[in-house]
Amino acid sequence: MSAPLRLCLIMHSTKSYNLGVGALTVAQVEILRELAAGLGRKPEITILDWKDARAPYISGDDLRILDIDRKFLLSPAGYWREMRRADIMIDIGAGDSFADIYGAKRLTMQFAMKILAWLAGTPQVMAPQTVGPFTQPRSRKLARFVMNRTAVLATRDKLSTAAAQELGTTTPVIEASDVALRLPYDPPAPRAGGSLKVGINVSGLLMQGGYTGKNEFGIKSDYPGLIEALIAHFQAHPAGCEVHLVSHVIFPEGASGEDDYTASRALAQKFPGTVLAPRFSTPSEAKTYIAGLDFFMGARMHACIAAFSSGVPVVPMAYSRKFEGLFGSIGYTRTVDCTAETREAIFAKIAAAFEDRAALMEEQRIALAKGREKLALYTAALGQLMARVP
Repeated sequence: MSAPLRLCLIMHSTKSYNLGVGALTVAQVEILRELAAGLGRKPEITILDWKDARAPYISGDDLRILDIDRKFLLSPAGYWREMRRADIMIDIGAGDSFADIYGAKRLTMQFAMKILAWLAGTPQVMAPQTVGPFTQPRSRKLARFVMNRTAVLATRDKLSTAAAQELGTTTPVIEASDVALRLPYDPPAPRAGGSLKVGINVSGLLMQGGYTGKNEFGIKSDYPGLIEALIAHFQAHPAGCEVHLVSHVIFPEGASGEDDYTASRALAQKFPGTVLAPRFSTPSEAKTYIAGLDFFMGARMHACIAAFSSGVPVVPMAYSRKFEGLFGSIGYTRTVDCTAETREAIFAKIAAAFEDRAALMEEQRIALAKGREKLALYTAALGQLMARVP
């Protein structure tokens, strides 16, 4: 009988309060299990995860979750030992953390983890993620160094592909798409009649003006005012809409101003008749709920991916380049830009998109097929690498 495939995942999370990061992990594990089964091999998946208070939202006999901290990363009996025992290391960069715009500490840790894996002789995979921007000469050199020592290098959008190539990487770049397109969920039962269910993902981060409260994302629109105007519009719509306020970053009560649920609850109290979606415990639970809606909009990208990949007409509300990078790379052009467009312009586009739902569904069908086709390039390359493990 063949030896098990020992696969180690870094920069993934099984316990993040941001269900978008969790969606990447759950989908990645699904892909690994499917590829291992196709090879007739048993996977042994180790996920190196940061310590969080909540319980993991993924489990299985083939899964081992190790809590890591600075001591673990520095200890020869910690991270180094895990790299030495792994057949393949897979890094997804938490989706968009492989950049220097989030500060030196986070990026230095990523560089160190990648270089240690290389020194351990472990083949590395950069799973589909955002690459860049890198604005400092030192980070540009190190990014090129680690990418050139990667067995499989995948991006999730054309902007990231260009960024990797501009850095001078010699590793072939696979332009894939977001693995969360593969996030499993339970499709809703057919529904006849009743109110049209309109979902609004309310970003607690943007409601409070960013991490600092000083609008570091450069939002041009009045985001809180825009959200309130959209709620009022759909509540008064002659189609008889039922407005659902949907959270995708969910912290414990009172733990963070970034919490979507706290912001949504305040709006639900201000607008009687809205439906406050529950505190989802897993990414798949959130996607299952979103899949039961008739129209969706949001500023959390993976909430929008959940709608997009389950056939719900969606208008992504971008606050960074990753939105247009991802959706634009597969030909979906309904994203609105909160950093460049006014509140009035965004409102008009969303209102028009709702009236044009059938067209959105057809556009999404075509774009989703392209996204899955591009994602298959990544899974094929990953499968080939796994097949070479003795």
